[in-house]
Amino acid sequence: GWKVSMKSGSLSYLLPFNRLPVQLTSQVRVYTSNGQKKDLGSEDTNGSARGETLHKVETGQDTTNAGQKQSSPKQPIQVKVKAVLKKREYGPKYTQNNFITGVRAINEFCLKSSDLDQLRKIKRRSPHDDTETFTVYLRSDVEAKSLEVWGSPEALARERKRRKEAEIKYRENLFRNQRLLWEYKEFFGNTKPRSSTAAMFFKGPGKVVMVAICINGLNFFFKLLAWVYTGSASMFSEAIHSLADTCNQALLALGISQSARTPDPSHPYGFTNMRYIASLISGVGIFMMGAGLSWYHGIIGLLHPHPVESLLWAYCILAGSLVSEGATLLVAINEIRRSARAKGLSFYQYVVQSRDPSTNVVLLEDAAAVLSVAVAATCMGLTSLTGNPYYDSVGSLGVGTLLGTVSAFLIYTNTEALLGRSIEPEQLQRLTELLESDPVVRAIHDVKATDMGMSKVRFKAEVDFDGRVVTRSYLEKQDIEQLLQEIQQVKTLEELEAFMLKHGENIVDTLGAEVDRLEKDLKQRNPDVRHVDLEIL
Repeated sequence: GWKVSMKSGSLSYLLPFNRLPVQLTSQVRVYTSNGQKKDLGSEDTNGSARGETLHKVETGQDTTNAGQKQSSPKQPIQVKVKAVLKKREYGPKYTQNNFITGVRAINEFCLKSSDLDQLRKIKRRSPHDDTETFTVYLRSDVEAKSLEVWGSPEALARERKRRKEAEIKYRENLFRNQRLLWEYKEFFGNTKPRSSTAAMFFKGPGKVVMVAICINGLNFFFKLLAWVYTGSASMFSEAIHSLADTCNQALLALGISQSARTPDPSHPYGFTNMRYIASLISGVGIFMMGAGLSWYHGIIGLLHPHPVESLLWAYCILAGSLVSEGATLLVAINEIRRSARAKGLSFYQYVVQSRDPSTNVVLLEDAAAVLSVAVAATCMGLTSLTGNPYYDSVGSLGVGTLLGTVSAFLIYTNTEALLGRSIEPEQLQRLTELLESDPVVRAIHDVKATDMGMSKVRFKAEVDFDGRVVTRSYLEKQDIEQLLQEIQQVKTLEELEAFMLKHGENIVDTLGAEVDRLEKDLKQRNPDVRHVDLEIL
């Protein structure tokens, strides 16, 4: 075919005419080899054309005869070549530019601290609130150093296996030593000062629970003696009720002590939900032991009634129980009022939302105890006045129904808390407005705020950051004159790549600093927010 010569700068190309990808902005006409003009895209219907076609670009006025076209000079076509940076293939796994801490380098690559002194140290922004920067190492340098120390990957693998076995053996010995230490303390006595866990039972919910355990234990003992003496079904229900309260509150004390444990790798968010778990089990225990036995004894009394003995001692014990249960109830009410006032909630909201499950259980159990004492005294009084033992059995059924209601409420509220319910809409709206009002944030999506228990909130949101604001924040901290000189010195692709990589990494660090600032602002605005996850869109 025809070949057209093109020039681009000092370069000359010979390209086949039918494959030349040139975008034409002028008028294009097609000429056959015999000089006849055709429209673009037309076909030779008789198939007699044997010549090749020639594309000609007209840059001036349209010329009408073929002779003038042939005599006109050819115009060179300018072709611009786009400079593209070669794409770097990283592969499915690339860890050459990864940073690791010194602790990981020592543990995972079996090195000593002295081995790390010879490696390059890099200061990076710390992810912890108590420190601004911390030292990291390039993973590639650590891997090379480990091979230098151990000689080969196989030797490193053998050392890792040996250390793993030693760690397992150490844990076994640690468990054995802890058991021996516990037996030693049991035999010689514990002379250590009181721990912070024990101090929890002298204030707040722990104090309420301990007071309730002591009072309900005494009530159970005296009510049991009254039932043995009188044989009253209502008194039996009251004794069972006090026993259930004592056992459940002992379970609450266990939950409070377990919730004070520090987080570990298996439970990174701690053990605060142990209070809810203990309260849930307590509610089930009230239903099974308290309500179940009271209903059973009441039904047996209705089916097989028997006369009730003198109720004088029973009345005295019920009166003492009313005073003691009322005192415990007042302690629980005062504690909930104080806590609700500190959280800015009403008494009812604090109880329904189960903010403090341990105190809630004591409150509801003591309230049920006061009401059940009143029900039992009333039914026993009707029995003593009329001589009809059915009233006493009905009182036992009434106490069982009251306990069943309390247990159902405890099971519902603690289950809701363990499922991870959302925080109040007003509180969530305040957190959302704080993010949206920040200039670095364009929009937020998929906002979730979950109450993790014991007034600890986890906040999560997808954040669309404004890259221009982040870049401007970075530029405000730079020397603009020096930055302009660096730009003017860029002449080659390699220099451009180095310039962009340097400042691109710094801009990413600036974005990370903005994320830390937003998380800190959220925690300051709402102290209940303990964990913040801001994901960048």
